[in-house]
Amino acid sequence: MLYAVFMSRALPPFPQPQEPVGTPRFLELEAAAPDEPCLRADAARNRARLLEAATRLIAEHGVAGVTMEAVAAAAQVGKGTVFRRFGDRTGLLMALLDHSARRLQADFLAGPPPLGPGAPPVERLRAFGTAVLYRTEEQLDLQLAAQPDPARRFANPPFAALHMHVRMLLRQIVPDADCDLLAHTLLDRLDPALVHHLTRQRGIPLERLEAGWTDLVARVTRTEPPAC
Repeated sequence: MLYAVFMSRALPPFPQPQEPVGTPRFLELEAAAPDEPCLRADAARNRARLLEAATRLIAEHGVAGVTMEAVAAAAQVGKGTVFRRFGDRTGLLMALLDHSARRLQADFLAGPPPLGPGAPPVERLRAFGTAVLYRTEEQLDLQLAAQPDPARRFANPPFAALHMHVRMLLRQIVPDADCDLLAHTLLDRLDPALVHHLTRQRGIPLERLEAGWTDLVARVTRTEPPAC
């Protein structure tokens, strides 16, 4: 009842904050990523060999088996090469997630609807959360291990791309809201640490998290949930 009363009230327009200087754009994220076209051929080969070695270590020993020393040994290079290429273990793990993150970005930027363009924004937002939830579940150990430190957690390019996309959809659905902060609120529901707690520690099935995301989207966007 209280929710119905709240939702029935007309909300005053919320002043939209100006974009911060240096806000990344999707194409800039792609251009700035350390991908092979931007590297010398030998550096590109070294990077690919290091990532291949790290992938083998995950398959054989899990994420815990991926250390800078172990990757260097598996790739038969010096440890310094691994540090120069990725900076630290978090940078290495983030690089392993890079391909999946780019594929997800390609799907919501140019893939088929409802995740991609062509569907109403609220449908795209629902599809986005579902896609992120299932991707997170598939890569949960890696995503948890690759969590950057607090100073970098919300400033890294993959998160910035997700936040920008959610903010863009929200501005189409609820332009009177503070879509910048609301996007953070929604993305909190998709946080790998929370998904780990809910699915592995509490045993909640992923289908319930998907239904919860759909319900959350309906509430924050003041729209009707999809018919069952």
